[in-house]
Amino acid sequence: MNANDLFAALSLPPSAWVQQRVPKKLLTEHSAITASDRKLIQDQVQEVQWLAAIKPSNAGVPTFEDAQRSYLELAVISISLRQATTSQMQRVAELLHRAVPYPVLLILDAGDTLAMSMAHIRWAQQEADKTVLDGDVLMATLLTHESASAAHNGFMAALPLQQQTRTHLHALVQSWMDTLSAWQAVAIMGQFVPSPSSEVAAQRREALRQCQALDVKISQLRAQASKEKQMGRLVEINGMINSCKAQRLNAEFVLKNNAFLQLEKLS
Repeated sequence: MNANDLFAALSLPPSAWVQQRVPKKLLTEHSAITASDRKLIQDQVQEVQWLAAIKPSNAGVPTFEDAQRSYLELAVISISLRQATTSQMQRVAELLHRAVPYPVLLILDAGDTLAMSMAHIRWAQQEADKTVLDGDVLMATLLTHESASAAHNGFMAALPLQQQTRTHLHALVQSWMDTLSAWQAVAIMGQFVPSPSSEVAAQRREALRQCQALDVKISQLRAQASKEKQMGRLVEINGMINSCKAQRLNAEFVLKNNAFLQLEKLS
């Protein structure tokens, strides 16, 4: 499996295809980046390809405009990387989503690891005609050898444009983001369960956010505990770790119960 397989799984109409190479300077000229970001782009980014542009004229999905944003098209872009780590892939994805003034479905290929990322954008409050991220960048990672698993097959089957909500482009972006969230949940649930509604997807996102935040906190507390010399403080830290573990179990229960209810409905 590679980036071409992910693009093919979207099942976009040929009239939406662009297949045009984009200069790497797109990532450096249109986003506020640091020297380390420039080095990351220089060292890791091999190629940027604009694969497709989903518009009302080629996909039958209406535009979306309100006071916060204007979604006139959805760009599908791929970036080839040189064996980047997951954190490096996440940073490159964030830079790309900041740089492009359209919502983007981004495919990243780092050899053994693939990823898809999306983010909502909105108008900047202080700068006319400038866009900023509206929330976090959502990234789902896959391994190139995962194609034999049932969860992977379920994810790939959920990717086609025809499977998404197509009320308008904002709904389409959110629908694909919900599919990526469902893939993220596989790491906890062990199976891929699509979200049947926006309400269920929102519950899943919140439970996932809690699990991920608690995992980070537990890791930080364990690092502190490994360096702590005072017994009283060590006991306190271990108590905090146990509290975080209990909170994570609660969030995991919500996530698994959410999936169980959806599987019952499907059956």
